[in-house]
Amino acid sequence: MNNLKSFLVGGAVRDQLLGIDSKDRDWVVIGSTPETLLRMGFSQVGADFPVFLHPDTKEEYALARTERKKGQGYLGFVCDFSSDVTLEEDLLRRDLTINAMALDSDGKLIDPFQGQNDLRAKKLRHVSSAFAEDPLRILRVARFAARFAHLGFTIADETLHLMQQMICRGETAHLTPERVWQETHRAFSEHSPWIYFETLRQTGALRTLFPELDALFGVPQPEKYHPEIDSGTHALMSLQQACALSDCADVRFATLLHDLGKALSPKAHWPSHHGHETKGLKVIRNLCTRLRAPSAYRELALLVSEFHTHIHRAQELNSKTLLKVLKRCDAFRRPDRFEKILLCSEADARGRSGFEQTPYPQATLFAKALKCAQSVNIADLRAQGLAGKELGAQIEQQRNRLIQHYLKKAS
Repeated sequence: MNNLKSFLVGGAVRDQLLGIDSKDRDWVVIGSTPETLLRMGFSQVGADFPVFLHPDTKEEYALARTERKKGQGYLGFVCDFSSDVTLEEDLLRRDLTINAMALDSDGKLIDPFQGQNDLRAKKLRHVSSAFAEDPLRILRVARFAARFAHLGFTIADETLHLMQQMICRGETAHLTPERVWQETHRAFSEHSPWIYFETLRQTGALRTLFPELDALFGVPQPEKYHPEIDSGTHALMSLQQACALSDCADVRFATLLHDLGKALSPKAHWPSHHGHETKGLKVIRNLCTRLRAPSAYRELALLVSEFHTHIHRAQELNSKTLLKVLKRCDAFRRPDRFEKILLCSEADARGRSGFEQTPYPQATLFAKALKCAQSVNIADLRAQGLAGKELGAQIEQQRNRLIQHYLKKAS
Protein backbone atom coordinates (compact mmCIF):
# COMPACT_ATOMS: atom_id res chain seq x y z
CA MET A 1 0.00 0.00 0.00
CA ASN A 2 2.94 2.33 0.56
CA ASN A 3 3.50 2.87 -3.17
CA LEU A 4 -0.14 3.85 -3.74
CA LYS A 5 -0.36 7.56 -4.51
CA SER A 6 -3.56 8.48 -2.70
CA PHE A 7 -5.03 11.70 -1.29
CA LEU A 8 -7.74 12.34 1.26
CA VAL A 9 -10.33 14.51 -0.49
CA GLY A 10 -13.68 16.23 -0.25
CA GLY A 11 -15.78 16.52 2.88
CA ALA A 12 -13.24 14.90 5.18
CA VAL A 13 -10.70 17.62 4.36
CA ARG A 14 -13.29 20.38 4.64
CA ASP A 15 -14.58 19.14 7.99
CA GLN A 16 -11.06 18.68 9.36
CA LEU A 17 -10.29 22.32 8.58
CA LEU A 18 -13.58 23.34 10.21
CA GLY A 19 -12.85 21.24 13.29
CA ILE A 20 -15.87 19.01 12.64
CA ASP A 21 -15.92 15.24 13.01
CA SER A 22 -16.40 13.63 9.62
CA LYS A 23 -18.10 10.24 9.28
CA ASP A 24 -16.79 9.39 5.81
CA ARG A 25 -13.26 9.57 4.50
CA ASP A 26 -12.89 9.42 0.73
CA TRP A 27 -9.64 8.98 -1.14
CA VAL A 28 -8.50 9.68 -4.69
CA VAL A 29 -5.83 7.52 -6.29
CA ILE A 30 -3.50 9.06 -8.90
CA GLY A 31 -1.59 7.16 -11.59
CA SER A 32 -3.12 3.75 -11.06
CA THR A 33 -5.52 1.35 -12.76
CA PRO A 34 -8.41 -0.89 -11.67
CA GLU A 35 -6.26 -3.95 -12.27
CA THR A 36 -3.54 -2.66 -9.96
CA LEU A 37 -5.98 -1.96 -7.13
CA LEU A 38 -7.62 -5.36 -7.50
CA ARG A 39 -4.21 -7.04 -7.28
CA MET A 40 -3.57 -5.11 -4.07
CA GLY A 41 -6.70 -6.60 -2.49
CA PHE A 42 -9.14 -3.75 -3.06
CA SER A 43 -12.72 -4.72 -3.95
CA GLN A 44 -14.59 -2.78 -6.63
CA VAL A 45 -18.02 -1.34 -5.77
CA GLY A 46 -18.52 1.44 -8.33
CA ALA A 47 -20.60 0.61 -11.38
CA ASP A 48 -20.41 3.87 -13.37
CA PHE A 49 -16.76 4.51 -12.56
CA PRO A 50 -14.17 2.59 -10.54
CA VAL A 51 -14.60 2.99 -6.78
CA PHE A 52 -12.84 0.52 -4.51
CA LEU A 53 -12.96 -0.46 -0.85
CA HIS A 54 -9.67 -0.66 1.00
CA PRO A 55 -9.01 -4.25 2.12
CA ASP A 56 -8.43 -3.20 5.75
CA THR A 57 -10.15 0.12 6.45
CA LYS A 58 -13.04 -0.40 3.99
CA GLU A 59 -12.79 3.30 3.14
CA GLU A 60 -13.60 4.31 -0.44
CA TYR A 61 -10.80 4.86 -2.92
CA ALA A 62 -11.69 6.25 -6.36
CA LEU A 63 -9.43 6.58 -9.36
CA ALA A 64 -8.88 10.20 -10.32
CA ARG A 65 -11.22 11.10 -13.15
CA THR A 66 -12.48 13.86 -15.38
CA GLU A 67 -16.03 14.32 -16.61
CA ARG A 68 -17.21 15.58 -19.96
CA LYS A 69 -20.81 16.62 -20.57
CA LYS A 70 -22.40 14.64 -23.37
CA GLY A 71 -26.13 14.32 -22.66
CA GLN A 72 -28.77 16.01 -20.53
CA GLY A 73 -29.16 16.02 -16.77
CA TYR A 74 -26.78 14.63 -14.21
CA LEU A 75 -26.37 11.29 -15.99
CA GLY A 76 -25.16 12.75 -19.28
CA PHE A 77 -21.44 12.54 -18.57
CA VAL A 78 -18.51 10.61 -20.03
CA CYS A 79 -15.84 9.81 -17.46
CA ASP A 80 -12.12 9.41 -18.07
CA PHE A 81 -10.30 7.59 -15.27
CA SER A 82 -7.07 6.82 -17.11
CA SER A 83 -3.84 6.75 -15.14
CA ASP A 84 -2.66 10.13 -16.48
CA VAL A 85 -5.53 12.14 -14.90
CA THR A 86 -4.01 14.56 -12.38
CA LEU A 87 -5.22 15.40 -8.89
CA GLU A 88 -6.00 18.98 -9.92
CA GLU A 89 -8.09 17.73 -12.86
CA ASP A 90 -10.03 15.50 -10.47
CA LEU A 91 -10.63 18.37 -8.01
CA LEU A 92 -11.72 20.65 -10.86
CA ARG A 93 -14.81 18.54 -11.53
CA ARG A 94 -16.13 18.96 -7.96
CA ASP A 95 -19.01 21.23 -7.02
CA LEU A 96 -17.78 23.72 -4.41
CA THR A 97 -14.32 25.06 -3.66
CA ILE A 98 -14.61 23.93 -0.04
CA ASN A 99 -15.11 20.38 -1.33
CA ALA A 100 -12.21 20.59 -3.80
CA MET A 101 -9.27 20.29 -1.45
CA ALA A 102 -6.99 17.34 -0.70
CA LEU A 103 -4.43 16.21 1.85
CA ASP A 104 -1.39 14.16 0.91
CA SER A 105 0.17 11.42 3.02
CA ASP A 106 2.23 14.01 4.91
CA GLY A 107 -0.83 16.08 5.77
CA LYS A 108 0.03 18.82 3.27
CA LEU A 109 -3.00 20.70 1.93
CA ILE A 110 -3.53 20.81 -1.85
CA ASP A 111 -5.94 23.66 -2.57
CA PRO A 112 -5.82 24.76 -6.23
CA PHE A 113 -9.16 26.59 -6.12
CA GLN A 114 -8.79 28.56 -2.87
CA GLY A 115 -11.24 26.46 -0.89
CA GLN A 116 -9.53 27.34 2.38
CA ASN A 117 -10.07 31.04 1.66
CA ASP A 118 -13.76 30.37 1.10
CA LEU A 119 -13.90 28.43 4.37
CA ARG A 120 -12.54 31.48 6.15
CA ALA A 121 -14.96 33.75 4.28
CA LYS A 122 -17.79 31.26 4.93
CA LYS A 123 -18.76 31.16 1.27
CA LEU A 124 -20.23 28.34 -0.78
CA ARG A 125 -18.73 29.00 -4.22
CA HIS A 126 -18.68 26.82 -7.34
CA VAL A 127 -15.33 25.58 -8.59
CA SER A 128 -15.85 26.21 -12.30
CA SER A 129 -18.44 26.84 -14.98
CA ALA A 130 -18.80 23.05 -15.28
CA PHE A 131 -21.01 23.34 -12.19
CA ALA A 132 -23.86 24.30 -14.53
CA GLU A 133 -23.69 20.94 -16.31
CA ASP A 134 -25.15 19.00 -13.37
CA PRO A 135 -28.60 20.05 -12.06
CA LEU A 136 -28.20 17.85 -8.99
CA ARG A 137 -25.70 20.41 -7.74
CA ILE A 138 -28.53 22.90 -7.21
CA LEU A 139 -29.92 20.59 -4.54
CA ARG A 140 -26.48 19.81 -3.12
CA VAL A 141 -25.62 23.47 -2.66
CA ALA A 142 -29.00 24.08 -1.03
CA ARG A 143 -28.29 21.17 1.30
CA PHE A 144 -24.83 22.47 2.17
CA ALA A 145 -26.41 25.85 2.88
CA ALA A 146 -28.75 24.07 5.31
CA ARG A 147 -25.83 22.23 6.89
CA PHE A 148 -23.58 25.23 7.47
CA ALA A 149 -25.97 28.19 7.83
CA HIS A 150 -25.65 28.11 11.62
CA LEU A 151 -21.90 28.65 11.19
CA GLY A 152 -22.56 31.76 9.10
CA PHE A 153 -22.05 30.26 5.63
CA THR A 154 -23.86 31.82 2.68
CA ILE A 155 -23.91 31.10 -1.04
CA ALA A 156 -21.65 33.30 -3.16
CA ASP A 157 -23.59 35.72 -5.36
CA GLU A 158 -22.09 34.36 -8.57
CA THR A 159 -22.99 30.79 -7.58
CA LEU A 160 -26.55 31.76 -6.73
CA HIS A 161 -26.82 33.54 -10.06
CA LEU A 162 -25.53 30.48 -11.88
CA MET A 163 -28.09 28.29 -10.10
CA GLN A 164 -30.86 30.69 -11.14
CA GLN A 165 -29.69 30.51 -14.75
CA MET A 166 -29.79 26.72 -14.61
CA ILE A 167 -33.39 26.84 -13.37
CA CYS A 168 -34.35 29.22 -16.19
CA ARG A 169 -32.89 26.75 -18.69
CA GLY A 170 -35.10 24.01 -17.27
CA GLU A 171 -32.25 21.89 -15.94
CA THR A 172 -34.30 20.57 -13.01
CA ALA A 173 -36.59 18.76 -15.47
CA HIS A 174 -33.78 16.21 -15.88
CA LEU A 175 -33.70 15.30 -12.18
CA THR A 176 -35.34 12.00 -11.30
CA PRO A 177 -37.81 11.93 -8.38
CA GLU A 178 -35.55 9.47 -6.56
CA ARG A 179 -32.58 11.88 -6.59
CA VAL A 180 -34.75 14.84 -5.58
CA TRP A 181 -36.09 12.84 -2.64
CA GLN A 182 -32.63 11.57 -1.71
CA GLU A 183 -31.19 15.07 -1.43
CA THR A 184 -34.32 16.44 0.24
CA HIS A 185 -34.41 13.63 2.76
CA ARG A 186 -30.80 14.31 3.64
CA ALA A 187 -31.62 18.02 3.94
CA PHE A 188 -34.24 17.25 6.60
CA SER A 189 -31.44 15.83 8.76
CA GLU A 190 -29.21 18.89 8.38
CA HIS A 191 -28.88 21.55 11.06
CA SER A 192 -31.18 24.10 9.36
CA PRO A 193 -33.38 22.35 6.77
CA TRP A 194 -35.60 25.39 6.27
CA ILE A 195 -32.57 27.04 4.62
CA TYR A 196 -32.67 24.28 2.00
CA PHE A 197 -36.18 25.29 0.97
CA GLU A 198 -35.44 29.01 1.24
CA THR A 199 -32.51 28.48 -1.12
CA LEU A 200 -34.62 26.51 -3.59
CA ARG A 201 -37.19 29.31 -3.55
CA GLN A 202 -34.51 31.94 -4.03
CA THR A 203 -33.22 30.15 -7.12
CA GLY A 204 -36.66 29.34 -8.53
CA ALA A 205 -36.23 25.60 -8.01
CA LEU A 206 -38.99 25.39 -5.40
CA ARG A 207 -41.55 26.31 -8.04
CA THR A 208 -40.45 23.48 -10.31
CA LEU A 209 -39.61 20.78 -7.76
CA PHE A 210 -42.06 21.54 -4.92
CA PRO A 211 -44.88 23.55 -6.51
CA GLU A 212 -47.27 22.57 -3.71
CA LEU A 213 -45.05 24.28 -1.15
CA ASP A 214 -44.20 27.21 -3.40
CA ALA A 215 -47.93 27.88 -3.84
CA LEU A 216 -48.22 28.80 -0.14
CA PHE A 217 -46.08 31.91 -0.52
CA GLY A 218 -48.27 34.94 -0.99
CA VAL A 219 -51.31 33.29 0.61
CA PRO A 220 -52.34 35.35 3.68
CA GLN A 221 -53.60 34.08 7.02
CA PRO A 222 -55.52 35.94 9.76
CA GLU A 223 -53.07 38.34 11.39
CA LYS A 224 -54.65 37.77 14.81
CA TYR A 225 -53.47 34.16 14.85
CA HIS A 226 -50.61 34.44 12.38
CA PRO A 227 -48.70 37.72 12.80
CA GLU A 228 -46.28 36.49 10.10
CA ILE A 229 -49.35 36.46 7.77
CA ASP A 230 -47.78 34.59 4.84
CA SER A 231 -48.59 30.86 4.71
CA GLY A 232 -45.28 29.94 3.13
CA THR A 233 -43.36 31.82 5.78
CA HIS A 234 -45.40 30.01 8.43
CA ALA A 235 -44.55 26.63 6.89
CA LEU A 236 -40.82 27.35 7.14
CA MET A 237 -41.17 28.79 10.64
CA SER A 238 -43.00 25.62 11.68
CA LEU A 239 -40.21 23.52 10.20
CA GLN A 240 -37.71 25.51 12.24
CA GLN A 241 -39.69 24.77 15.39
CA ALA A 242 -39.94 21.09 14.45
CA CYS A 243 -36.14 21.00 14.29
CA ALA A 244 -36.00 22.39 17.84
CA LEU A 245 -38.41 19.69 19.04
CA SER A 246 -37.22 16.61 17.14
CA ASP A 247 -34.33 15.12 15.20
CA CYS A 248 -36.71 12.87 13.24
CA ALA A 249 -36.79 13.63 9.52
CA ASP A 250 -40.39 12.41 9.21
CA VAL A 251 -41.54 14.86 11.90
CA ARG A 252 -39.84 17.70 10.05
CA PHE A 253 -41.30 16.57 6.72
CA ALA A 254 -44.86 16.29 8.03
CA THR A 255 -44.64 19.64 9.78
CA LEU A 256 -43.54 21.37 6.58
CA LEU A 257 -46.52 19.97 4.66
CA HIS A 258 -49.22 20.42 7.29
CA ASP A 259 -50.86 23.49 5.68
CA LEU A 260 -50.59 22.70 1.96
CA GLY A 261 -54.38 22.86 1.72
CA LYS A 262 -54.31 26.61 2.35
CA ALA A 263 -53.06 27.15 -1.19
CA LEU A 264 -56.42 25.78 -2.40
CA SER A 265 -58.53 28.28 -0.45
CA PRO A 266 -60.47 30.60 -2.81
CA LYS A 267 -58.99 34.09 -2.86
CA ALA A 268 -62.43 35.49 -2.12
CA HIS A 269 -62.29 33.76 1.27
CA TRP A 270 -58.77 34.94 2.24
CA PRO A 271 -57.42 35.12 4.87
CA SER A 272 -59.80 32.36 6.01
CA HIS A 273 -58.91 28.77 5.14
CA HIS A 274 -61.90 26.71 6.13
CA GLY A 275 -61.38 23.00 5.52
CA HIS A 276 -57.72 23.36 4.58
CA GLU A 277 -56.92 20.32 6.73
CA THR A 278 -58.72 17.89 4.43
CA LYS A 279 -58.10 19.86 1.24
CA GLY A 280 -54.41 19.26 1.77
CA LEU A 281 -54.72 15.47 1.82
CA LYS A 282 -54.83 15.02 -1.95
CA VAL A 283 -52.00 17.49 -2.40
CA ILE A 284 -49.82 15.60 0.08
CA ARG A 285 -50.60 12.27 -1.58
CA ASN A 286 -49.65 13.65 -4.99
CA LEU A 287 -46.41 15.15 -3.71
CA CYS A 288 -45.39 11.95 -1.90
CA THR A 289 -46.25 9.82 -4.92
CA ARG A 290 -44.25 12.03 -7.26
CA LEU A 291 -41.18 12.06 -5.02
CA ARG A 292 -41.43 8.36 -4.09
CA ALA A 293 -41.49 9.33 -0.41
CA PRO A 294 -41.64 6.40 2.03
CA SER A 295 -45.13 5.36 3.11
CA ALA A 296 -44.37 6.15 6.77
CA TYR A 297 -43.59 9.76 5.84
CA ARG A 298 -46.75 10.02 3.74
CA GLU A 299 -48.99 8.56 6.44
CA LEU A 300 -47.62 10.85 9.14
CA ALA A 301 -47.99 13.92 6.92
CA LEU A 302 -51.60 13.01 6.09
CA LEU A 303 -52.55 12.55 9.74
CA VAL A 304 -50.89 15.81 10.77
CA SER A 305 -52.68 17.70 8.00
CA GLU A 306 -56.07 16.28 8.92
CA PHE A 307 -55.87 16.48 12.71
CA HIS A 308 -53.52 19.31 13.72
CA THR A 309 -56.38 21.76 14.31
CA HIS A 310 -58.27 19.14 16.35
CA ILE A 311 -55.21 18.86 18.56
CA HIS A 312 -54.92 22.65 18.84
CA ARG A 313 -58.49 22.65 20.20
CA ALA A 314 -57.83 19.87 22.74
CA GLN A 315 -58.96 21.95 25.71
CA GLU A 316 -62.33 22.58 24.04
CA LEU A 317 -63.06 18.93 23.25
CA ASN A 318 -65.15 16.56 25.33
CA SER A 319 -64.09 13.02 26.18
CA LYS A 320 -65.92 11.45 23.24
CA THR A 321 -64.27 13.74 20.70
CA LEU A 322 -60.85 13.25 22.26
CA LEU A 323 -61.33 9.50 22.03
CA LYS A 324 -62.52 9.81 18.44
CA VAL A 325 -59.34 11.69 17.47
CA LEU A 326 -57.19 9.10 19.24
CA LYS A 327 -58.89 6.30 17.35
CA ARG A 328 -58.74 8.01 13.96
CA CYS A 329 -55.03 8.67 14.49
CA ASP A 330 -54.63 4.98 15.37
CA ALA A 331 -53.00 6.09 18.62
CA PHE A 332 -53.70 2.84 20.46
CA ARG A 333 -51.85 0.70 17.94
CA ARG A 334 -49.28 3.35 16.97
CA PRO A 335 -48.58 5.43 20.12
CA ASP A 336 -45.08 6.34 18.93
CA ARG A 337 -46.47 7.80 15.73
CA PHE A 338 -49.16 9.67 17.67
CA GLU A 339 -46.40 11.25 19.74
CA LYS A 340 -44.92 12.51 16.46
CA ILE A 341 -48.31 13.95 15.47
CA LEU A 342 -48.32 15.89 18.73
CA LEU A 343 -44.79 17.16 18.06
CA CYS A 344 -45.80 18.36 14.59
CA SER A 345 -48.85 20.11 16.02
CA GLU A 346 -46.72 21.83 18.64
CA ALA A 347 -44.26 22.93 15.94
CA ASP A 348 -47.18 24.38 13.98
CA ALA A 349 -48.44 26.30 17.02
CA ARG A 350 -44.97 27.68 17.74
CA GLY A 351 -44.17 28.43 14.13
CA ARG A 352 -45.73 31.88 14.34
CA SER A 353 -44.21 35.29 14.96
CA GLY A 354 -44.17 35.91 18.70
CA PHE A 355 -45.36 32.41 19.62
CA GLU A 356 -42.02 30.59 19.39
CA GLN A 357 -41.73 30.01 23.16
CA THR A 358 -45.43 29.60 23.91
CA PRO A 359 -46.30 26.49 25.99
CA TYR A 360 -48.41 23.85 24.26
CA PRO A 361 -50.53 22.12 26.94
CA GLN A 362 -52.66 20.49 24.23
CA ALA A 363 -49.96 17.89 23.65
CA THR A 364 -49.90 16.99 27.34
CA LEU A 365 -53.67 16.74 27.45
CA PHE A 366 -53.83 14.36 24.50
CA ALA A 367 -50.89 12.30 25.77
CA LYS A 368 -52.51 11.87 29.19
CA ALA A 369 -55.90 11.12 27.67
CA LEU A 370 -54.27 8.36 25.64
CA LYS A 371 -52.50 6.99 28.70
CA CYS A 372 -55.78 6.87 30.62
CA ALA A 373 -57.58 5.13 27.78
CA GLN A 374 -54.76 2.62 27.40
CA SER A 375 -55.29 1.45 30.98
CA VAL A 376 -58.46 -0.42 30.06
CA ASN A 377 -57.76 -4.10 30.72
CA ILE A 378 -59.00 -5.77 27.55
CA ALA A 379 -57.88 -9.20 28.73
CA ASP A 380 -60.16 -8.94 31.77
CA LEU A 381 -63.09 -7.99 29.55
CA ARG A 382 -62.45 -11.02 27.37
CA ALA A 383 -62.24 -13.18 30.49
CA GLN A 384 -65.75 -11.98 31.34
CA GLY A 385 -66.93 -13.54 28.10
CA LEU A 386 -67.18 -10.36 26.07
CA ALA A 387 -66.38 -10.62 22.36
CA GLY A 388 -67.05 -8.98 19.01
CA LYS A 389 -69.19 -5.84 18.98
CA GLU A 390 -70.07 -6.23 22.63
CA LEU A 391 -66.37 -6.23 23.57
CA GLY A 392 -65.71 -3.22 21.35
CA ALA A 393 -68.59 -1.28 22.89
CA GLN A 394 -67.38 -2.01 26.41
CA ILE A 395 -63.80 -0.96 25.57
CA GLU A 396 -65.13 2.26 24.07
CA GLN A 397 -67.32 2.94 27.11
CA GLN A 398 -64.53 2.37 29.61
CA ARG A 399 -62.01 4.41 27.63
CA ASN A 400 -64.46 7.30 27.42
CA ARG A 401 -65.19 7.09 31.13
CA LEU A 402 -61.50 7.17 32.03
CA ILE A 403 -60.83 10.17 29.77
CA GLN A 404 -63.88 11.91 31.21
CA HIS A 405 -62.57 11.31 34.73
CA TYR A 406 -59.17 12.71 33.77
CA LEU A 407 -60.75 15.87 32.31
CA LYS A 408 -62.74 16.48 35.49
CA LYS A 409 -59.61 16.14 37.62
CA ALA A 410 -57.62 18.41 35.30
CA SER A 411 -60.26 21.18 35.22
